[in-house]
Amino acid sequence: MKKGTADMSNLLNGMKRRSVLKGMGGMGLAAAGAGFLGMPRRASAAESLNYMCWEGYNAPSILEPFQKAKDTTISIDLITDSAGGFAKLAAGASRDFDLVSSDSPWIQRMGPAGFCRFLDDKDFAEQYGEFYPQFRAPFAPLQFEGKATGLPTRWGWVGPTVNTKFDKLESWSSYAPVFDSAYKDKICLLDWGDWPIMPLALYAGVNPYEELDEAALGEVRKVLRAAFKNTRAIVADLAVAQKGLLDGSFRALIGGGTYCTSSLRLKGHDYIQSIVPEPKNGLKQGIIWMEATGLVDNGKNSEIAADFLKYIVSPEVAKQLAITEATCNLVPNQKAEALFSEEEKKALQMDYMWTAWDNSQFHTVAPNIDDMLAIWQEELAAR
Repeated sequence: MKKGTADMSNLLNGMKRRSVLKGMGGMGLAAAGAGFLGMPRRASAAESLNYMCWEGYNAPSILEPFQKAKDTTISIDLITDSAGGFAKLAAGASRDFDLVSSDSPWIQRMGPAGFCRFLDDKDFAEQYGEFYPQFRAPFAPLQFEGKATGLPTRWGWVGPTVNTKFDKLESWSSYAPVFDSAYKDKICLLDWGDWPIMPLALYAGVNPYEELDEAALGEVRKVLRAAFKNTRAIVADLAVAQKGLLDGSFRALIGGGTYCTSSLRLKGHDYIQSIVPEPKNGLKQGIIWMEATGLVDNGKNSEIAADFLKYIVSPEVAKQLAITEATCNLVPNQKAEALFSEEEKKALQMDYMWTAWDNSQFHTVAPNIDDMLAIWQEELAAR
């Protein structure tokens, strides 16, 4: 691949944010999507859809009402990392799938990869109209050459996750405590591919979403080396990281943000918070992550696949996607907000979400991600 494009082999080895969640189970929530349940069944033979997605999107309470209403069957292929799912599609499996729910950069990349079924924004005007203004068309993170590659489905932010029983949020107005000797052996870095690398690079004054030269990559190496020296643990298992955060073994987790916070807060641990540091020298220090769902151009041009895309972002289904057994996350559908209880809103830190948005970079596939992942592994081995 040309310089500036992520090396797939490194990405496959490194970008595994969700692998720790595989097998943690479904949701067991009430059926949703009421607006779609009244749709008449087709008189023609039932159509089958093939759907590649994360755990959670495959919950029976989400799939079964749609299958019944549309007289269709949906076959699921679960993915545990975005790069792996994308690589499978790029290797030819795109001919076999109708829909994909994955991290948004990989949905956007289906456009230049040539297997995206682009959306006509007019056909999804109702869905865009229900979204928060920040997610309405034209939504730049999911655009390719002026065309939409998918619709946003879940989102959150990456910043320090802090146990306020043991520390003050004000201490984390920057990532400085990661390098402070007073915090030695009190920090946990999540070993989740690029997620811990990006915020630390931002703290070093390097924007990882831009093309980086050798000097900038050298700064990334320095900041990772310094973080490793002061860190108690580098952990890939979400449950282990959460346990350490709850019992005070870790004052803070770096590299997870709301993805590893909200489910704890919903269980009553509201002293756990994920925040976004203040901008440093004009460079925003937080990161907005987002999942999206796109249609695959497999030659079928399925109307039912397009209907499912509308269904998955509807208020009732969005609410189910937000509150799962494994994680709890924000959704782009503004109408869904009325369906959350006050406890759920508090767990999701809804009162803080636009502050986080305004002070964050939007996550994309970084041009030099392969270089940064290699540096991470080299410094980790030398730790």
